[in-house]
Formats: sequence, structure tokens, C-alpha cells
Amino acid sequence: MTPSDLKDLRRHLDEIDDKLQDLLIDRAQIVSLVAASKKDGNQPAFQPAREAEIIRRLVGRHRGAFPVATLVRMWREMLAATVRLQSPFSVAVFAPADRPGFWDLARDHYGSNTPMSAYDTVGQVIRAVAGRTALLGVLALPKAGEPDLWWPHLLSIDDDAPQVVARLPFGARGNARADADALAIGYGGPEESGLDRTLLGAECPAAISEARISDALATAGLECTSVMCDGRGKAAYLIEVEGFVPISDKRLDAFRVELGAAIERLLPLGGYAVPLAPPALAIKG
Repeated sequence: MTPSDLKDLRRHLDEIDDKLQDLLIDRAQIVSLVAASKKDGNQPAFQPAREAEIIRRLVGRHRGAFPVATLVRMWREMLAATVRLQSPFSVAVFAPADRPGFWDLARDHYGSNTPMSAYDTVGQVIRAVAGRTALLGVLALPKAGEPDLWWPHLLSIDDDAPQVVARLPFGARGNARADADALAIGYGGPEESGLDRTLLGAECPAAISEARISDALATAGLECTSVMCDGRGKAAYLIEVEGFVPISDKRLDAFRVELGAAIERLLPLGGYAVPLAPPALAIKG
């Protein structure tokens, strides 16, 4: 390749960069129109289901040598900027000194320029979201046997309690400092993304087996993907089911009937768009 050829290629790259920037400017203008429409319809600026749909579509149509994981990372930055264009956007992160990985997940998903605050306890994060000092809170993915389970705090009779809205990471883990997964909590009614998991909270007068809960869900036509029990005091369960299942779903009525007096309350705890599987992040031919 001659110096002249290289110069021509660089000039062509500059032209492409200019076109990309022009498209970003056009996109921001359309976003402002969408924001006005959302305000008229009283819709939140942050819509995780829609974001998941966008990324899945782009990953599905991608081709060539450009890394899919980087494509996802670029769009996550742009989507976070889009939310900031429409409304104030800040994130409270459970990030004690000995668990820095959750800060990395929050930064990669919600944008490197989004205001974020680190907290040492899960209670502080939940209070920040409930008190509206942060739009979202990022907490560790619950695991059985943990001493400080945070999800029972969401089992509130208050209809305005925050709920789970996303699971992190949605794409590749990148250079996060720990092999951790997280859930994000916030406000706004859940929406269907096309590939989802739903979280439910159940309170029972006495402990019942996870197998009984799973069997009752199956009888009602629902696939249980996990059950977690908090045995402190009144028995409480975090139930995850396949698909988008609003609390008004008739199958949940059948689930209640199946368990009868064994279940006292069944509450929605939110849900999330299922993250991209590793094969989706592989280089496209």
C-alpha cells in the first residue's frame, strides 16, 4: 500500500466518522421528540425492556470483524446518554471496598458519565431509591444462604415499593474486577422485552418446600427457574419464573389456589430482560 492509498483510506474513515456523528445528532433530536411524547403519556424515560429489544436487534443483524461485545458496550453508553437527555438519571451502587465488581457492572451498563454513588450496605441503596435520591439501585444477585438478603425488604404492602428492573451484565463482563452478577431496582411498571424472567415474592404462615412451590407453578402452567427462601420470622420466598408474567396473570390465580392456605400473600417483585448468551457475543462471520 502506498502513502497515497493510506491517505485515501484515512480520508474515507474521516467521512464515515462525520456521517456517524451526524446520525448521532439526528438521533438526539428524535429522542427529544420521544421525550416530549413520554411526558404527555406520563411514561418514564428509563425503559429497560425497550433497551434490551434495541440491543438484541442490533446484535442479531451484526456482521463482520467488529467485536459484538464492543458493539453492545457502545450502545449501552448511547442508551444511557439518551436517558440523561430526557430526565435526571443517577444510580446508587452497592459497592463496599471488598466488593468492587458491582461498581464496574453499573458503570458499564448505565454509562461512564452517569452520576453514581457507592454505598456500603444494601439498606442504604434501597433507601436511596425509595427516597428518590437515585433513579436506580444496583445490588448483588441474591444467592441462597447469604446472611444479609435484601429482597425481603421489597416485600412491602406499599404499592410504591421499588422493584427489580434489570439484570447485569446484559452483555459481556468486560474488565469488571469480579465475576459478579447484579440486579437493578427502580420504579416504573415492568414491560415485556420478548425474552424475560419474572420475580415474585411470597409470604407463607409456615415454611413449605421449594419443590412444592415449583410443582404448584408447573400445575398452573408456569415454569419455575429458581426459588429462594428467607426463613427468618415469617417464611418468605423469592420466586423466579420463565417469561413475562404480570401479577394479574390467571395462571398466578391458579398457583394461589393450588397452594391454598399455605400461601398468605403473593406480590410482584419485578423482573428483567434475559441477558445475551455467550454465543450471541461471538464474532460474526
